[in-house]
Amino acid sequence: MRRLAIVGTGLIGASVGLAARASGVEDVRGWDIDPAALEAAAERGALTPAASLEDAVADAELAIVAAPVAALPAQVAAVLAATGESTTVSDVGSTKGAVTGSVTDARFIGGHPVCGSEAHGAAHANVELFRGATWFLTPVAATDPERYRILHGFVVSLGAVPVAVDPAAHDRLVALTSHLPHALANLLLNQAGASRIDGHEPLAAAGGSLRDMTRVAGANPRIWVDIFLDNAEALAGALAEHRRRVEQVEKALAEGDAGFLARWIADASGNRKRMLADAYEEPGAMQRLRVHVPDRPGVLAGITQALGAERINIEDFELQHISLERGGTLTLLVTGEDEAARAAAVLEAQGYQVVVSPVIDE
Repeated sequence: MRRLAIVGTGLIGASVGLAARASGVEDVRGWDIDPAALEAAAERGALTPAASLEDAVADAELAIVAAPVAALPAQVAAVLAATGESTTVSDVGSTKGAVTGSVTDARFIGGHPVCGSEAHGAAHANVELFRGATWFLTPVAATDPERYRILHGFVVSLGAVPVAVDPAAHDRLVALTSHLPHALANLLLNQAGASRIDGHEPLAAAGGSLRDMTRVAGANPRIWVDIFLDNAEALAGALAEHRRRVEQVEKALAEGDAGFLARWIADASGNRKRMLADAYEEPGAMQRLRVHVPDRPGVLAGITQALGAERINIEDFELQHISLERGGTLTLLVTGEDEAARAAAVLEAQGYQVVVSPVIDE
């Protein structure tokens, strides 16, 4: 990639700049509404500061918007207005419903790297922040395959693992895996902090369990209030399901149901092992899948989202258009024979014809 623009230069934006420069992108320009944040990112060597938004995004091949979620729709719209057809625009917001619902320009493809830290600001930016991290991408029916390929390749170049997902499914997913844990961490600490037991201060007696479970409590409220409100419906649903499961445990305690509690703990043990397993660690040679696809909107989004749901990582892809009547050929690269077989099964279940072959180095 020749030129990258970053709009919003806090922790994530500055880390994108550092990682992009480390991957070989020489021209990384940035802009932030806060001059101090822009200066801090420039001092870290993450980017070259621009005098204006228009200067930052001019002639950029890709523009990454790293604004707070509440500001994303307006900021993405501003970047699209300041750029032409040669620029693809993405974001790094942790909710996707609002921004994808308000932006109809086909040059925009939503994104969300699942990483970060309790710290914030460019001073804490890290060139390795995205290494091995899931980076959700939200292509839709109008998404141009070549723009998606540019963004997909950029994410890979930063060391992240791109996973395609429907925007609404993304928000339900992160409500359960990110926003609910943040809410519960705050709840646990506030419950302990508001209690005294026979004169004892619970926080003073806290052990490793409480500390480990509340690591993310008290995260930047300027960021997290907006996230909670932006994803309120999905988070409320996750909280309701959590309440139902708490009631099951309460019932087991009241009835002395040791069997339920033993199964409950065993299930948690198994689920933790699944969580910690590296879903993308698939040994074997690179495999090529050739898929005949019709010429209609949404084909690429549907295929990438279906494979993403099965945690099948696409290393690269190419779409060759033949004709309106005959469609084209989508070529996907995945690592490992087992992964290729899983991918083929997913696509064949959707009615596609798939040919799998190893990639032979010449």
